[in-house]
Amino acid sequence: MITEIQQNSQFTLMQPAQSTAELVNGVGDNRPTQIRIRIRVSQKYYHEPVISHLISEYSLNVNVNAALLAANTPTDGWFDLELRGTNKQIQRALIYLNQLNVQIWSQSTDPEEENW
Repeated sequence: MITEIQQNSQFTLMQPAQSTAELVNGVGDNRPTQIRIRIRVSQKYYHEPVISHLISEYSLNVNVNAALLAANTPTDGWFDLELRGTNKQIQRALIYLNQLNVQIWSQSTDPEEENW
């Protein structure tokens, strides 16, 4: 469901599943799981509630482990997040981030490896 794009230290740039069929046919969609990701949010989304949207629209528990975001600067924001929910919820949230052209970096390209 997630494909590896390129390496960045211990994190890998990832691309979430794009089709609804992949989400529906996924294994263990209703089991609780978690994944740790780092995202780079473009400055054009500074005034958008991107992380809040992950909670309200996808019913995820989101823990912000670290963040780099400066007001009134021409740089992107970086967030180190832990997402908790079902595999289906996480995949849908990753698709949402991908649609915003948010770069997503993960320690694993398989959410099943990060189960709790």
